[in-house]
Parts: sequence; structure tokens; C-alpha cells
Amino acid sequence: MAEITSEMIKELREKTLAGMLDCKKALAECGGDMDKAVEFLRKKGLSSASKKSSRSAKEGIVASYIHTNNKVGVLLELNCETDFVARNGEFQDLAKDICMQIAAVGPQYVASEDVPAEIVEKEREIYREQMKDSGKPENVVEKIIDGKVKKFYTEVCLLDQEFIKDSKLTIGDLIKNKISTLGENITVGRFERYQIGK
Repeated sequence: MAEITSEMIKELREKTLAGMLDCKKALAECGGDMDKAVEFLRKKGLSSASKKSSRSAKEGIVASYIHTNNKVGVLLELNCETDFVARNGEFQDLAKDICMQIAAVGPQYVASEDVPAEIVEKEREIYREQMKDSGKPENVVEKIIDGKVKKFYTEVCLLDQEFIKDSKLTIGDLIKNKISTLGENITVGRFERYQIGK
């Protein structure tokens, strides 16, 4: 097994912002493999993030972003639990990243549960019509339709979208990562995207 050096612990700490003991334990668990240790800590962090997500987020900021061509603008309400975190630079950078995401991709809803049931049903009908002459069994068709609905959510729901700066993350993942880093629940309250001519 590889020796766990203080340099390795320091490097992992810089990459993940986790505590020294957590970094040492992660490296030991993963036989000194840096990438596996990062993943180990992320999984650990995300599980603690899901516990924090039930806590009330009544503080936060309203962030704004105007695209360089002055034709697209975004207002975003991003919530957290305390004013202390609301003033934190990392929290404000997260708000800026989410604003840029909204400007670039134009989601219509925050989360999949915000999409009205009739819109989801209409999408399902369209997909069903497309699959009508496929000759596939009904249960297979339903699975394909479920997959298409999931894809639809990635187009219209902010939290399901791939992050424009890192396609390995969704916006939901990005927020969960910040929850584990900042130690507070973070939620998107609402947003509005303005575009000239629309």
C-alpha cells in the first residue's frame, strides 16, 4: 500500500476543501489513489448534503447577470440558511455561475417537480405517437418514453441541466457540492430570464 504523505493530504484538501483527518482517511481507504479519494470524499460529502437539504433556507441573495451583448439578462433568488453564508464569496460565485447557466441555456423551471403535470402528459403523448409504429412491446415503449421524459427534464429544468462549465456535473450536483463545502442547505428560490425580442 502506498505511503500517505502530508503532501498528498494537503493536495487532497486543496482539491476537496475537506478536513485533514477526512483527507487522510480517504487516502488510506483508497490506497493512496488521489482520484478515488476525491470521489470517496465527494460521495461522503453528498450524503451529508442530502441530510442538510431538509433544513430551511430563508436567507440568501438576489443575483443578476447581463450577457456581454446586453440582449440577455437574468435575476436569480438563491437561498441559504444564514446571512453569514449569503455574504460568502463561494456562495456568490455559485449564484453567478447559475445566472450564467440560465442566460446560456434558458431553462423554464427550477426542478422537474415544478413542470405542470399536463405539460409532462403532453410530452408523453407526443413520444407515444412517435413510437406507435415501432412494433416494440408496450413495456419497452413505456421505458423508452420514461427515458425521453428524463431527457426533456434536462432541457427545461435548471437542476437537471449539465453545468456549462463542467459537463460531468448537473446544476443539482453543483449545488450539492456547495452544500457539503459551506455546510448549509442551498436552494434556488426562483429566476427570471429576460431576452430582447422574446
